[in-house]
Amino acid sequence: MACCVLIFGCATGARDPAYRYYVAGNPDDVVTETRGLLVMQGGGTDVDINYQRMGEFAGGGDFLVLRASGDDDYNEYIYKLCNCDSVETIVVDSRDAAYERFVARKIRRAEALFIAGGDQSNYVRFWKGTAVEDAIHFVAAKPAPIGGTSAGMAVMGQFSYSAMSPESLTAAVALSNPFHVDLTLERDFLNLAGLENVITDQHLIERDRIGRTVAILARLLHDDWTSTGQAIAADRETSVHLDPATGIAEIFSTATHSTPYVYFMRSLSEATVCEPEKPLSIQDVSVYRVAPGGTFDLKNWTGTGGLAYTFSVNDGQLISSTGEIY
Repeated sequence: MACCVLIFGCATGARDPAYRYYVAGNPDDVVTETRGLLVMQGGGTDVDINYQRMGEFAGGGDFLVLRASGDDDYNEYIYKLCNCDSVETIVVDSRDAAYERFVARKIRRAEALFIAGGDQSNYVRFWKGTAVEDAIHFVAAKPAPIGGTSAGMAVMGQFSYSAMSPESLTAAVALSNPFHVDLTLERDFLNLAGLENVITDQHLIERDRIGRTVAILARLLHDDWTSTGQAIAADRETSVHLDPATGIAEIFSTATHSTPYVYFMRSLSEATVCEPEKPLSIQDVSVYRVAPGGTFDLKNWTGTGGLAYTFSVNDGQLISSTGEIY
C-alpha cells in the first residue's frame, strides 16, 4: 500500500495553505460503477459497516473524506475496511479553499464521499454556495454513496441546525423559547435525494437533544419552510443507511452501545404556541424508534420492528404517550 501526505498552498499567495490533502492508497484517479446510498451516524465511535457498505456501493473506487478541521485520522481506518482504490482526506477550512480547483476536482472524481464530525457551522460558513457544495451534489447525482457523522450528519438533511450561535442549542432552551438566539436554522445547504423535508440531528440520547429536535420541527412549520416537518435523529455509535431510490432505511450500531436507537419524527400540524419568549406548545408529533434489525420507509413513513408513540409539548414541557421520552 502506498501512503503519502500532500499539502497544497493557496493560489492567492496567502501564508497558510488554503487546504490540506492526504491520501492512503493509489493517488491516481480511477472510475468505477457506483450506486446511491446515504449513511448518517449520530457521532461517537465509528460503525465499521458504514465504510464497508460505502466501499461496496462505490465499486471499490476512490473514497474521499471531507472536513473543515482535523487531519487524516480516517484514512488508514477506512482504507482497511472499504476495499477501495484509495482513501483521501481534504480539509477545507475557509471559503478561499472551497473555490480551489484541486478541491472541487477531487470531490467530483470521488466514488464515495464522507463528511466527518466537527462543527457544522463551519461547513455552512465555508462551503455553502461554493464549488464544494456543487461538487458534493455532483457526487450524489452519479449516484454514489454519501455519508456523515455527528456534524457531518447534521448537514445532510434539507434542513439543518446550523449551530451559528456561540452556545450549542439545548432542549431546555429550545422548548422554553423556540425563537432563542441559539436556535439557528439553515435550509438547502445540501439537497440529497431521499432527505427532502428532513432535518437530521445527532448525539440524541447522549446529549438529551430530542426536545430540541421537536422545537426545530415546530419552527420549520411555523416559518413555512415546509408543511411536513420530518426528522431523523440518531444516538451516538448508531447509523442509518438509506436507499434514496426506495426510501428504505436500515439501522446499524457498534456491538457495545446500549441504546442504539434512531428516531423518525414527524409533525403535520403547526404548534398551538410558537412565539418569541414564550414556551412552546405543540401536539401530535409522531415518533418511531428503531434499533438495529428494524427498518423505516421514509416514502410511506412507516416502520418495522420498532416502537411507535407520540410527543406533545405543553408550556415547554415534553410529554410522551408512553411515559418514556426515549
